[in-house]
Amino acid sequence: MKRILLAALLLASAFEIRAAEGPQAATVRQRARAWRSAHEASIVEELAALLALPNVASDKPNIERNAAAVEAALRRRGVATELLRVPDAPPVVFGELSAPGARRTIVLYVHYDGQPVVPSQWTGDPWKPILRDKPLEEGGREVPMPAAGPIDPEWRLYGRSASDDKAPIVALLAALDALKDARIPLSANFKFFLEGEEEAGSPHLEQFLETYSARLKGDLWLLFDGPVHQSRRMQVYFGARGVTGVELTAFGPTRRLHSGHYGNWAPNPGIELARLLSTMRDDEGQILIPGFLDDVRKVTETERKALAAAPDVDAELRKELGIAKSEGSESLLESLMRPALNIRGLSSGDVGAKATNSIPTEASASIDFRLVPDQTPERVKTLFEDHVRRQGFTIIREDPNREARAKTPRLLKVAWNSGGYPSGRTSMDLPVSGAVVRTIEASTGGPIVRLPTLGGSIPMYLFLEKLKTPVVGIPIVNHDNNQHAANENLRIQNLWDGIETCAALLARLGVEWK
Repeated sequence: MKRILLAALLLASAFEIRAAEGPQAATVRQRARAWRSAHEASIVEELAALLALPNVASDKPNIERNAAAVEAALRRRGVATELLRVPDAPPVVFGELSAPGARRTIVLYVHYDGQPVVPSQWTGDPWKPILRDKPLEEGGREVPMPAAGPIDPEWRLYGRSASDDKAPIVALLAALDALKDARIPLSANFKFFLEGEEEAGSPHLEQFLETYSARLKGDLWLLFDGPVHQSRRMQVYFGARGVTGVELTAFGPTRRLHSGHYGNWAPNPGIELARLLSTMRDDEGQILIPGFLDDVRKVTETERKALAAAPDVDAELRKELGIAKSEGSESLLESLMRPALNIRGLSSGDVGAKATNSIPTEASASIDFRLVPDQTPERVKTLFEDHVRRQGFTIIREDPNREARAKTPRLLKVAWNSGGYPSGRTSMDLPVSGAVVRTIEASTGGPIVRLPTLGGSIPMYLFLEKLKTPVVGIPIVNHDNNQHAANENLRIQNLWDGIETCAALLARLGVEWK
């Protein structure tokens, strides 16, 4: 009898523990999927309505409309919201949801602004979202927005910010709806921080974090941005590269000169600039500027193992992108662990039908640097300008007048972009890092890809340095989404997967994080 009583007590205790821990991951996934399956048309309709709002950060009237729409959507889900403001910045949409007895507070970050558009480059209106039955590159045809019923998961939703970064907003909203419908409680206290100028370089983010530091306290920040792995497996990233950019202009004669009469005599700014750029990196992507790599933090053993465990998609990607050979001998993921120098644009004279046999008056180049820990934009600027001077150029900050051009050879105007920032990276060995991975893996039913760093740039360093809080990135959108380009799109299945991932994080992360 004593044994029976003891067994009963142990069984009851186990039930109490499971009840305290909430429903298991499989249950959360099943309930979220069931709710989504019954509401697919309305979910896509909500996202399409949000995409129809132009959201370039500099467009103040429309960016305010976006903030109001996002705030209203959160309020409909019971989130206590407020628009946080600092001078000359789009508002941050802030919200809070409390969970009785929760020990952790997790801040969820998404940005609601998007990249500028060049409408002539788009197939259709960037602000008029449309569904296609497959990617445009594969001959995708427009299909009507469904009023009800299931949606083919391979369809694509086209429109600016479909993937970057409005899809995660709707995924979080749908996850809240699904959990409420299933009466599944939150596993932690959650705060929402939706920024309105990330695509403009987040110039006011630091001011927001300092001004509202007390409101923004938490134990973890989750950043919902970026694409999933090229294999379509869910992934998380623990860092992002920093960024800084510079505009260069070299000068030749004050008017265009006949290349036959003056070639080999008058300096050609295009040639001089091309020669300078060739001294900065080699054919394998290695940066040649002296001292540039001295500050790079060494890759840890945990990070090396994570890179080795990721699926190898390099050969498939080269085929997809029409690249006969990639730079260097490293894999794509290994290359993201080192800094990069990208020549994002070149201009000098004219080409094709507009070309003339003349020596141009100017040549320009636009460069962006991707930085890794422990590099800083300030140090990069110093190393870069020292290198330019060693190549025989005189650096100026404004366009030179005729007298300056006649007096000093090899002038180079150097104008650094505003809004640059360093890299940031959370340790993959922290307990919370493991908790995030376990939560998503339990939801997906298999291993996910763990990246030490994202190739792109997000100001993760601010959360680490200003708030002293770990930060982890949770991407949900497809890798082939034309992010930052024309015909941006979202694969519908990625939205469905994102809803389940968000539901798991809301319902299980506080439990997994012991």
